[in-house]
Amino acid sequence: MISRRALELATAILTGSFGAAVVVSSLDNGIGWSSAGVDAGTFPFLTGIIIVLGSLYNLVRGVLPAASLANVRIAITPLELRRLAGLFVPAAIFVAAIPLLGMYLASAGYVFAVLAIPRHQSVPRALAMSAATALALYVVFERMFQVSLPHGALAAALGF
Repeated sequence: MISRRALELATAILTGSFGAAVVVSSLDNGIGWSSAGVDAGTFPFLTGIIIVLGSLYNLVRGVLPAASLANVRIAITPLELRRLAGLFVPAAIFVAAIPLLGMYLASAGYVFAVLAIPRHQSVPRALAMSAATALALYVVFERMFQVSLPHGALAAALGF
């Protein structure tokens, strides 16, 4: 399904892109020394450089033909890919739903989806756990810490 070599190359490119983005954004914040001390972008810049160097190393190791794990023909079987999608897809939908539904409804929906859809819990129990999650988030953040989490476009449209 997916070879180990392709997986290592894709990971190296992805992490290298992330490191390059960190380096570029650090340059905007300034690197080096100023009269106040170390500029704000210095440590993120160094971290980005380390990430890029590690990614380049992994890219070269993935490209070179060597007796390593990169030569393993199949790294992810269809079953493993389904399990991975079972973790990633609900999380991606959750993150995408936050601006629309807000943190509380999106969290409740996420908890319900990961418990009820794969049948790990019964529907009433999943509903109770999702409601408890939303309530706990509200109490902890809005009441105790007095930090407002995103309420979403739905709350704004309803006037909340």
